[in-house]
Amino acid sequence: MPRTRPRRSLAGTLAMATLLALAACGTPDDEPVATAGDRPGSTVINTSPEQNRVRSAKVDAAAAKVPAAIAADGKLSVGISAGQTPPLFFRADDDRTLIGVEPDIAQLVADVLGLELDLRPTSWDNIFLAVRSGQNEVGFSNITVTEERKDLYDFATYRVDSLGWEVRVDGGIDRIEKPADIAGLNVSVGSGTNQEEVLLRWDEQNRAAGLAPVKITYYQNSADYQLALLSGRIDAFFGPNPSVAYHAAVSGRTKVVGIVPGGGEVPAQIAAMTQKGNGFVEALDAALDAVIQDGTYAKVLARWGLGGEAIPAAEINPPGLPRS
Repeated sequence: MPRTRPRRSLAGTLAMATLLALAACGTPDDEPVATAGDRPGSTVINTSPEQNRVRSAKVDAAAAKVPAAIAADGKLSVGISAGQTPPLFFRADDDRTLIGVEPDIAQLVADVLGLELDLRPTSWDNIFLAVRSGQNEVGFSNITVTEERKDLYDFATYRVDSLGWEVRVDGGIDRIEKPADIAGLNVSVGSGTNQEEVLLRWDEQNRAAGLAPVKITYYQNSADYQLALLSGRIDAFFGPNPSVAYHAAVSGRTKVVGIVPGGGEVPAQIAAMTQKGNGFVEALDAALDAVIQDGTYAKVLARWGLGGEAIPAAEINPPGLPRS
């Protein structure tokens, strides 16, 4: 049964959920789908609607943990971003079928729990509102665990949250591991994101050490930063590792030269998010552990080039990014 808590006005709930949604894990909704395998050295990734998704089998012990109210209709309603952010979530070549690592992980969990997957693409903000209200039973959308979000939601983790540095293959930069490595560079980053906060902290450390400041350049969409990077107008892009790794793989003209935790110096995890206290998180945790153990989880990450973000076991409500 959900925990009893004071009633909150609809306006207050909307404001709180929106604030939490924007607080971490920026994944732009205007990310273009890169053309796979069009240049020497690029990787061919299946972007057709015929995905032949990796599937798992029902595990009775995990399925028994699903609350009756959630199991009643035989479906797992999943809130997921409607944006184009490969390889996390994006439309297939038919411009209809939702594909990516997040739908694939959600499918595995639904299989283990004996439920039919019901993907419900929506805006990033609305994922939080729909889960909070119970309209959707879980969110799978590259959602970072934060201490603020744990006030309103329960989490079962399934992937490391990491940020990546993307540069041109021929740009002369081979490694970015610490603040000094970006001194004097022209770097692009998404406004209002975790990675922007990390970049600003690194630049502040460089200035305090007497190193050259970073020039920060902002673009409205990913196509613009990609063009700027390839033309040499910027030296590097700093963004979610899954996105930059995917772009580097399919373009063959860029590479990832450094990966840092999602919180910069603070490790973070990506998790399935459900309504606080509804009892569903234990089933999600059991399902995620089951697919980690049976190998289907590893196969899903491998097909999207994200094997480096695997975790050895799911966790319920681990330490999240600190409160702002």
